Amino acid sequence: MGKIVGAHGIKGTVKVFSYAESVSSFKPGSPVFVEVGGLEKTFTIEWVKSHHKTILMAFEGISSRDQAKELMGLELFMVRNLLEKPEAGVYYWSDIIGLSVFTVENEYLGRVVSIMQTGSNDVYVVKNTEGKAPAEILVPALEWVVREIDVDRKLMRVDLPEGLRDL
Repeated sequence: MGKIVGAHGIKGTVKVFSYAESVSSFKPGSPVFVEVGGLEKTFTIEWVKSHHKTILMAFEGISSRDQAKELMGLELFMVRNLLEKPEAGVYYWSDIIGLSVFTVENEYLGRVVSIMQTGSNDVYVVKNTEGKAPAEILVPALEWVVREIDVDRKLMRVDLPEGLRDL
């Protein structure tokens, strides 16, 4: 759901770079999980608010700047059923990562391995370890490029822009 990128103030507040489009994904009273040294640790959100390009968040039991600084760099996770169901045509990153990607001509390009945020749209990083397709293709997450996403069948169909077709 996000990454803790810093401490804010002296009372244990953390700054979070959110992977979610809205601060409403984080609700007071909801649990979030982090992985520390291979172990999962749970925190309960006390409060949350937008702050410039990050989110400020307070956790129960974290009350000092030093405690907040110890959390820097950790990724935040949430239980899927606590999240709001996205509207039609909108997907969580976890829905997209791992999809098999094919062209509209049914040529296999690879799997989505990560997603990059850009200023205007996300970009899907598609890697292929077999076949004649390039080892990595960057697919812009635009409606006219991404023609179909079928989460149940774990597939994405794309119509690549001219510059990417002949790589």
